[in-house]
Amino acid sequence: MVGKVKAEHGTGKKAKARLVPAVFPLRAAAVDVGSNAVRLLVAEFSSPRAYTVLRADRSAIRLGHGVFVSGHLSSQVMTDAVRVLAEYAGHMRELGVTRHRAVATSAVRESSNGKGFLARVRRASGLELEVISGSEEARLVCRAVASRLDLEPGVWMLADLGGGSVEVSLADGTGVLWSESHTMGSVRLLEDLAGSSLEPGGFLRLLQEYAETLRIPAGLVDQRPAGFIATGGNMETLAQMAAAVPDAEGVARLPVSTLSRLIRQLARLSYKERVAQLGLREDRADVILPAAIVYERLARLSGLEEITVPFVGVREGIVLDLADRSATGLPPVGVREQQVHQACLALGRKYRFDEAHGIHVARLALELFDQLPQIHRLGEEERAILQAAALLHDIGSFVSYNRHHKHSLYLIQNADLPGFAPNQIQLAASVARYHRRNMPKLEHEAYAALDLLGRAIVSKLAAFLRLADALDREHRQKVSGLRAKVAGGTLRLTLSGEGDLLLEGWALKRKADLLKKTYGLSVEVSSDGRRRGGER
Repeated sequence: MVGKVKAEHGTGKKAKARLVPAVFPLRAAAVDVGSNAVRLLVAEFSSPRAYTVLRADRSAIRLGHGVFVSGHLSSQVMTDAVRVLAEYAGHMRELGVTRHRAVATSAVRESSNGKGFLARVRRASGLELEVISGSEEARLVCRAVASRLDLEPGVWMLADLGGGSVEVSLADGTGVLWSESHTMGSVRLLEDLAGSSLEPGGFLRLLQEYAETLRIPAGLVDQRPAGFIATGGNMETLAQMAAAVPDAEGVARLPVSTLSRLIRQLARLSYKERVAQLGLREDRADVILPAAIVYERLARLSGLEEITVPFVGVREGIVLDLADRSATGLPPVGVREQQVHQACLALGRKYRFDEAHGIHVARLALELFDQLPQIHRLGEEERAILQAAALLHDIGSFVSYNRHHKHSLYLIQNADLPGFAPNQIQLAASVARYHRRNMPKLEHEAYAALDLLGRAIVSKLAAFLRLADALDREHRQKVSGLRAKVAGGTLRLTLSGEGDLLLEGWALKRKADLLKKTYGLSVEVSSDGRRRGGER
């Protein structure tokens, strides 16, 4: 069992789960259960940004073998993975790890028996293995890349290819702006296509034609990306094969023309010849050609002639994330707020939302949250859920304005938001759903599916969102700020902004119902010292 090693993963728990700020040096560990291998990284941080690798292990366990065809993890593969993860937990104890996160990606995510596998891992090792989304993979990789490259100038294109999927992202110095996960991982391609042609040239053409289906939505960037960054073990191996020497920061550059040459070389060789003549590991020799073709396709889409290879991935992103969180217990509000803002803007723009309205409502909702901690008693993660729900509450209008709150629920439920666990996305979707019309009811399927704590969080946050939305009823951002104070059974709001704000006061009166039900508070509104039509 892991014992006293502190795990950190998706929240949705009460605010009291906040960690005590760590004292550096800090030992953190990342466990990455991928589709082609299981990996461990243990690092000692002298500060939130500087670390030394104490241990880096890789075990060639292909969980994706069979999953992408049969839909389930084989018994032998699960047994091998559980054994290795128990060993990793022992290494973490021996090295005095105090913070860790263990994640699993597409193979476990898509397997029908994944929950049983998670339970076996927990019993054997004490590790709470967290199944993460493709967007969370992209966020972690971006975090790792930013530790080696300055992403501030322009917008960069990132591709992280694993065994089961490839995450394609656009990012800048603030983090991920947009990401999309494609079921085009190296193991999956091998499983799906290897039997389609016995002739090597035919297999190569099939792979290339399949990779041609990859697209980047038009209009996401106004100009050519500042660079194309590729991560993943296959790209690192390709860079090494091309003798692309890393610079002082550990970053190598690989010309796309050189990658094309390597593809032709690999296609001429059999699996055994790649092992014997090129010295490739057996678990790399079969998947490297499909991976190289996907990388080449994405490089062509970027319009660039060079691939940047930073030799980092999910593991490095996890330990850096842990160090950030550990420094203060959780990320500073400003850092988390910016991450949520960028993730939600990318999704909102996809559905052509009223960006100015969403940003304004989110700001007002967060002002209420920040000024009223004594009544909601929630923490930073719930604050992020409110922010996401407020930014995205109207995206359902893309489908139809009629019942758009229900359409928003569906669109958010089925979105991948970087930095959010699946349960947090469900909470944000429900909060957005209740920005108008009916209050939460057990007759509503999504609300009923939540546990008692989740329902309480939704009601508390949706009450604030309804008020914030009322304050921008006309989508004209007339209310520039507010002060909130609870006195007795009344929430007193003092508004600043343009005009007399009579319509905003009237709208508040109509949408204060959930606040009354959840907090037992009526609303009283004033502006410039004069009371306006709020509820008495």
